[in-house]
Amino acid sequence: MFMFTRSSARFTALTLPKPFFIARVPLMAAQFRPITTSTSTSTQNVSPDNAYSILVAQRKQRPISPHLSIYRPQLTWCGSAANRITGSLLSVGAYSFFAAYAVAPAFGWHLDSTTIAAAFSGLPAAAKFGIKFAVALPFSYHSWNGIRHLLWDTGRALDIKDVYRTGYVVLGLTTVSTIYLATL
Repeated sequence: MFMFTRSSARFTALTLPKPFFIARVPLMAAQFRPITTSTSTSTQNVSPDNAYSILVAQRKQRPISPHLSIYRPQLTWCGSAANRITGSLLSVGAYSFFAAYAVAPAFGWHLDSTTIAAAFSGLPAAAKFGIKFAVALPFSYHSWNGIRHLLWDTGRALDIKDVYRTGYVVLGLTTVSTIYLATL
């Protein structure tokens, strides 16, 4: 698709063909170096089995990518992971409940509101708080972080100082709203 034009030994411009543009517009200038391949004399008479063992030996000498465990955890990537995890938890929980609610009559389950409310009211206070806290935490975090992302979509608070500040604000609001929702 792209055409290369050369002037003597130097590559002068990369241009698009005429069907794309009326005139040829140079996109970049770079030096042109022809590529050639050659076989080394030491590998010309190597058997396929020996060549494979050479390849395996070379692969053992390559550096490996570092694991996440060597990096110091940062608020930005912990927040990103938490946002994805809470979104997944909320989605799986909601879809599971609604699927169970849809098939409940076929299996004789009682998932209507009065049955769920009666079962929940019979629980001890600590269990009620724990269940509400477990539901409110991912909901609160994902909601506040979603508002943070909407703020970023407007082009505001994108420098690193503001990213950390809004991250701490999200954590604070999540804590307050989770405790409030769990104590209702």
